[in-house]
Amino acid sequence: MIGRRNSVIALALLLGVAALSTAAWQVTLDAGRARLSRELVDKLTVTGRAVVSEVERFRYLPGVLAQDPRVTALVERGNAADLVDTANRYLTRVRDHAGADEVYVLDAEGTTLAASNWADETSFVGRNYRFRSYFKDAMTKGDGRFYAVGVTTGKPGYFLSSRIETASGARGVAVVKVDMAPLEIAWARAGERAGVADPSGVIFLTGHLPWKYRPIDPLSAEAMQAIVEARQYDGVRLAKTPSLTTGAPEDDTAETLVDHGEELLLRRRRLAPDGWRLFATASLTPVLQQARLAGLVTAFGSLLVAAVLLFLRQRRQLVRMRLDAHAALERRVVERTRELAREVEERKRAEADLRAAQEDLIQAAKLAALGRMSTAIVHEVSQPLAAMETTLASTALLAERGKPDDVKRTVATARDLIRRMQRTVHHLKNFARKDKGGFAPLDVVRVVEAAVELASHRARNQGLTIGLTGAAQLPAVHGHAVRLEQVVINLLVNALDAVQTVPNPDVRVDLATSDGVVSIAVHDNGTGIDADVHDRITEPFFTTKRTGEGLGLGLAISRAIVEELGGTLNFTAGPTGGSVFTVTLPVSDTVSRPVAEAAE
Repeated sequence: MIGRRNSVIALALLLGVAALSTAAWQVTLDAGRARLSRELVDKLTVTGRAVVSEVERFRYLPGVLAQDPRVTALVERGNAADLVDTANRYLTRVRDHAGADEVYVLDAEGTTLAASNWADETSFVGRNYRFRSYFKDAMTKGDGRFYAVGVTTGKPGYFLSSRIETASGARGVAVVKVDMAPLEIAWARAGERAGVADPSGVIFLTGHLPWKYRPIDPLSAEAMQAIVEARQYDGVRLAKTPSLTTGAPEDDTAETLVDHGEELLLRRRRLAPDGWRLFATASLTPVLQQARLAGLVTAFGSLLVAAVLLFLRQRRQLVRMRLDAHAALERRVVERTRELAREVEERKRAEADLRAAQEDLIQAAKLAALGRMSTAIVHEVSQPLAAMETTLASTALLAERGKPDDVKRTVATARDLIRRMQRTVHHLKNFARKDKGGFAPLDVVRVVEAAVELASHRARNQGLTIGLTGAAQLPAVHGHAVRLEQVVINLLVNALDAVQTVPNPDVRVDLATSDGVVSIAVHDNGTGIDADVHDRITEPFFTTKRTGEGLGLGLAISRAIVEELGGTLNFTAGPTGGSVFTVTLPVSDTVSRPVAEAAE
């Protein structure tokens, strides 16, 4: 019984959801169609005014031409050459000033006496158009109007005509052909699927090219016969063109049509005085999508409400179980929190010890580099001291002899030697001190120059000068000046070690920048590094030097410092031997801030 009751409830629920979804779909669809229909009515009003205003611009022109003396004289005297030439040129000027497509004059038999296109290959002069409705209506009613495809030019247009009556009783017809193509172009650019059909229902003006010359409603046999006799759409096979709709509605209501699988809503309206049928369409696809979405949302909402009710029903049964589970979970959370607190404290201590060890290791590496350069540094200091001792002795002798100018010169020499020693000691002090402060934009050129100057003491002892080439100015990089200087010194000391036993030793530093990075390349022409150990040279405690000459930490520490600065340290063999170590660092994105100086 319980299973059957649950099945009945589920079935009723599904039926209710389906009914609500269908109702929501239908209501949304009807509302969307009504809104779209109102928009089409507004569009018909605007489009109708545009069509009427385009035609009305030329409505007066045939009547004005019928009163012009040059035109009436031509109709009275027929094919007089001087009158024909005068009329042709006059009609050409009228066409150009009025903006009409063509202007021409017919005699009582429908033969063209003069035309604005008299000089063109498709001239109307001499052609007979008595079969045209605009000629017949003008002769019988006084004026006429007719839209058709030109039998001479093949260009469609709207023909406006007025009867010409002279004092002698001669008769003719003045005709103005209006090009309606600008309206079509404007509709096409705006993506409007609207148009105008003639009284028979043939669409002659539309922004949607596939609909042109297509019947909006099925054509009757009488209407087809009249179109053929008037040669209204000469060259168009209307009989094989399907209509847009199955027939006009009895009242002024919206219609639905299908065009290439797309449902459209269509509204139409009559345009006086020609009896044209103005129509506009809009796609029903957005409306159908909204209706389907409304149905789906309603179904989802109904199911959601049912699910909420079911959830509330079950929730009462699960409250007690959840309370018990919650209490047990709280106990476990408290225990786990204590464990995590202990782990966090242990990890903090370990990280602090690791940072201290790393700082000590970096400091030891700097001191080791200084130790490897100690002989050269001692020489760099002792040499100025010895020179200064000699200089001071000379100064005392010069003072005893009463030569003040020479005394000043020797004192200046002594001061230069003192400044040289101060500069050397200054660099050593800054390089040897422990790092303080955070990262900041720094000048790479000044850092490299300081490192080169510090390593130059040992280079001079080896009989060479460290070259510095490349850009004199580089973008700032974000880093720590002392650590970057330590990297460059480590690479220079390694390069000096490598060239100790080679003739014509050469060590140089190249600076460059491209693609948002700054590169520092240290070249040497030393003995090089065996290819089978290339991948190991930056491993801690790995060295290619003899035992006791190095700990194997210089390159490992240098790589760690460079990676900490966001860069890379790469090794390649030199093109003619030796080694090239390249440091690449990203350009700082805060170059507008003051640039940090090299180690002070």
